[in-house]
Amino acid sequence: MTTLPMPTGLLIDGEWIAGSGTLPVIDPSDLSVIAEVGDAGVDDGLAAVTAAHDAFRTWSATPARQRAEVLRRAFEIMSAEADECARLISLENGKAYRDAVAETAYAAEFFRWFSEEASRVEGGFRPSPAGDKMIVTDHRPIGVAYCITPWNFPAAMATRKIGPALAAGCTVVLKPASETPLTALWIGDVMTRAGAPRGVVNVITTSRAGEVSTAVLADPRVMTLSFTGSTAVGKALLRQTADRVLRSSMELGGNAPFVVLEGADVDAAVSGAMVAKMRNGGAACTAANRFYVHASLTTTFTDRLEHALAAMRIGPGIDPATELGAMVSVNERDKILGLLADSEADGARATTLGDAPAGGAFLAPVIVRDVRHGSLLTRTEVFGPVAPIVTFEDTDDAVRMANDTEYGLISYLYAPDPGTGLSVGRRMESGMVAINRGVASDPAAPFGGTKESGLGREGGFAGIHEFLEVQYLAVDL
Repeated sequence: MTTLPMPTGLLIDGEWIAGSGTLPVIDPSDLSVIAEVGDAGVDDGLAAVTAAHDAFRTWSATPARQRAEVLRRAFEIMSAEADECARLISLENGKAYRDAVAETAYAAEFFRWFSEEASRVEGGFRPSPAGDKMIVTDHRPIGVAYCITPWNFPAAMATRKIGPALAAGCTVVLKPASETPLTALWIGDVMTRAGAPRGVVNVITTSRAGEVSTAVLADPRVMTLSFTGSTAVGKALLRQTADRVLRSSMELGGNAPFVVLEGADVDAAVSGAMVAKMRNGGAACTAANRFYVHASLTTTFTDRLEHALAAMRIGPGIDPATELGAMVSVNERDKILGLLADSEADGARATTLGDAPAGGAFLAPVIVRDVRHGSLLTRTEVFGPVAPIVTFEDTDDAVRMANDTEYGLISYLYAPDPGTGLSVGRRMESGMVAINRGVASDPAAPFGGTKESGLGREGGFAGIHEFLEVQYLAVDL
């Protein structure tokens, strides 16, 4: 067991509760048990809803400036204790410590951004065209928010939901992934120390996610669902929310194309690819999933990317020297190995770069040449350190292949100049496009996708509106 100080119970109504059982948390680098956390049942989930519902009346009426100050204090605590948060992330998720440090800073920034947005929600006031009334519009907090977060960014996905929800005046029941509950529980403790009143933020960890979520979503006191995870699970949740016509925001799967156009700077493209592909070990919905490289650059780009991938140091994430940590579980690693076996059966050439340590869920980087567009490897969100290379001759063909997916979260594009980048970028069927850079995510920017990659936006000016309801008041003149 780790010696890190950390809460391990369920946070319900400001109290740490044991739950109906315990849930082991595994370190994927050596498969040891880090800790045992509370395992919530249906009654615990509904108790958290009760706490959030009871707290909503007071919290929603709390002046925006006071709500903002709680979030600002949370930002300051997370920033001061960044090392503790990063170590927790690395231990339970397996990612490299440097990636965990970056995630911690990114996660804290959502608290700062939404502390500033809390008092900037605007309404409207204008005469009707007929002149018979004033049209007044207001934004009201929607109510209790049920927030479900994945294992790949256990801190950032939690703060990206808690921040705007609290800024809007909503209360939260947060259910993190069972693989990475410790970070979410730690953030719950941060919110308590930052001054969030009891019941405003509740955190339930459970091994019975389907059972608990079904009960919570059926409760009429829950007014919105915010989910980040796979498209398959998102669709199942949407079917449940349809019965209540429940407001929902969904940040779902991705299959990001990384397009390198003729004339692009190859060194810059390789540098960007290392960020877009290898941040978080490739386990990101925004990760570059398939590389489309112009025929004139394919050999140079592939050889240089291979060299960069081969130089990565693989090891336990908690080691500061590690550049690529373990996958979150043996099961996730084996899924990737299965995809690679399928790609080789389809005629692709996979090259493993480096030696994965034994005894954990490690996977060395893999570059895959001669990939056929339309193969399983180009249609599946790999979620690991695998770079499939597809060659193209014509820009129109590259755009067609990039858009040939049911997903539309983010696209990456390396172009010879900004004008070409913008022109081609606007043809990409994705909610976000990174042009001549390997990362686009920013708490101040709207994050979200098109097609089956989701509904709504998180971050930016739009993020807080996912937790607000528009009310129109017709004032007789």
